[in-house]
Amino acid sequence: MAACVRGVLPEDVAEMVSACRVLVVGAGGIGCELLKNLVLTGFQDIVLIDLDTIDVSNLNRQFLFHKKHVGKSKAEVAKESALRFNPNAKIDARHESITTTEYNREFFMQFNVVMNALDNRAARNHVNRMCLAADVPLIESGSGGYLGQVSVIKKGLTECYECLPQPAQKSFPGCTIRNTPSEPIHCIVWAKHLFNQLFGEEDPDQDVSPDTADPEAAGDAGQESLNSDPAKDALGGVERTSTRAWAESSDYNAQKLFRKLFHDDINYLLSMDKLWQKRRPPVPLDWDNLPQEQDSEENESQSSTVLHDQRKLSIRDCVSMFKDSLDSLKQLYKERGELVWDKDDEAAMDFVTCTSNIRAYIFGIERNTRFTIKSMAGNIIPAIATTNAVVAGLIVMEALKVLQGRLDQCRMIFLKRTPNERNKLFLTCPLDKPNPKCYVCAPKPEASVKVNLNTMTVKALEEKIFKQEFGMIAPDVEINDGRCSILISSEEGETEENNFKVLSTFMRSGVQLKADDFLQNYQLTLNITHCDTLKDDKEFEVVDRSAASEPQPLPDGENQLSGTGDDAQPGTSANGIQTSITSSTTNSQAGPAPDGDDEDDELVMVDEEEELEQASAVEMAQPAGKKRKLSADEGNSTITAPPMPAKKAKMAQPANVEDEDDDLVVLDD
Repeated sequence: MAACVRGVLPEDVAEMVSACRVLVVGAGGIGCELLKNLVLTGFQDIVLIDLDTIDVSNLNRQFLFHKKHVGKSKAEVAKESALRFNPNAKIDARHESITTTEYNREFFMQFNVVMNALDNRAARNHVNRMCLAADVPLIESGSGGYLGQVSVIKKGLTECYECLPQPAQKSFPGCTIRNTPSEPIHCIVWAKHLFNQLFGEEDPDQDVSPDTADPEAAGDAGQESLNSDPAKDALGGVERTSTRAWAESSDYNAQKLFRKLFHDDINYLLSMDKLWQKRRPPVPLDWDNLPQEQDSEENESQSSTVLHDQRKLSIRDCVSMFKDSLDSLKQLYKERGELVWDKDDEAAMDFVTCTSNIRAYIFGIERNTRFTIKSMAGNIIPAIATTNAVVAGLIVMEALKVLQGRLDQCRMIFLKRTPNERNKLFLTCPLDKPNPKCYVCAPKPEASVKVNLNTMTVKALEEKIFKQEFGMIAPDVEINDGRCSILISSEEGETEENNFKVLSTFMRSGVQLKADDFLQNYQLTLNITHCDTLKDDKEFEVVDRSAASEPQPLPDGENQLSGTGDDAQPGTSANGIQTSITSSTTNSQAGPAPDGDDEDDELVMVDEEEELEQASAVEMAQPAGKKRKLSADEGNSTITAPPMPAKKAKMAQPANVEDEDDDLVVLDD
């Protein structure tokens, strides 16, 4: 059924829509709805990028996918499904990471508008910077439960995605949790799901293992399995054994359960070879041949002097804790029935600590102490399909304004859980101007950090500060000492000898570092201050990051929300909801990339709903530009977006929230 928008949109707008070139990043919950909306609205030239593959848990809300698509590329399947709505559309689907060098400034300059449908801060930061470098409008979006958000970002006119500090990530895709964890929080969420699968209220969407009973989960390999057994295909599926049933059949035997979770399931993941083309593959563990870590003797010496919760656990420690906690929980389960995970329950907390650390080791992720894991555990709610649909519709409405040059009419829009006192579900706010102290879009991006120069290594500086905290992909860093001494180079092998040397080897307190990420066309001046001890035992502390002012109440008791967001998302929030929902863990926006594109918003952790009602305003500033610009002939030949009707863009900054027909929905009594 082909789309027909003639008569729905004015003739000139319909022609503009048909002629423009659009980039959509992410084909998950919001991305599927967005792609459908775009082709039905008449957009003809779309590039869709998503690194993820389809998981069984996606099928209940990502309606472009079906069971036969499990294990296949989201981008490619979304394209095939969307073309059924409008066969005349031209969709270029790419199963790639948006953070690869192929997608540089020149690539982004092809487009009239970019639309984000991501769920993690690392990829959002990167797309934000690329759109600033290419001077292309970006429409951010996000959803978390019943909450949603959409915002427009335009260089020099509005605040960018990183203009305000962002809360810790609270949005985690189910496929990331099950198959491709890249951060400690992913392993912790997996461990909590495992607890529920074994001892708590079972939820099929939270199954922790790869779908070993569904051969399609392995992509091509799975299809071959189906082809060899037509009966399975005829039934449209196969019988599946739940994790609970499997564990009960073995009487919760620790060794058997360990082998299934940390050996067999990992080997099954390795058979899905497409997952590991651009990721570090996991390493299965053998119960009878556990690794002997170099620091195990140090850990043993700590056991008598360090508090139980603060001790760094070796893999052998974790396996011992796994057996003990499993035995305790099995007994409690027999006595009480279903258990509820509680961070203050000794056995339950031990179980999550050891299983999350074992999984982290397998995937090459930093392990944490029991104390840290306890503080990171949070509440999780599922994403909702209808919220994604509403948000996707709002993205298209804002895109139509952008294409017509009506930036003065663009708004930051929030979808609420319940109507407010004026009986409205949508709240709109004027777009804030750039933050003059933003370390990304300010004329001269600059930030300051406190570190212990005697303990932090050059490698930690690169990974935890430049890549995770400041979202760089491949930074080149030099010391501003008059000699331009190179500290970190993106060229492989050039500065590797510096990696494990402490910073005091190269610098003193008060030094300035010049960091340059060529791919992002981004430069940052970083001021380093030595501090012997930082509060909460942090490795570093960012100071003077933004110029955000105190929250200002709006009329009628409503509050202006502004900020940074994530799938939950734009401007400030968790899955996209400003100030309340967000995507990225503390001090870990996400490192380098290939894993930065988990464009699926299956799981979202949200703070108390009242936080969404808190206000946050930003000081008005003059439009800011980038410090460095590439010349038009630098690198690849510059590609320009298709010509659009020239319209003068103006940014109005009304003081109050406005009621506009295309921005607000009024509910009848």
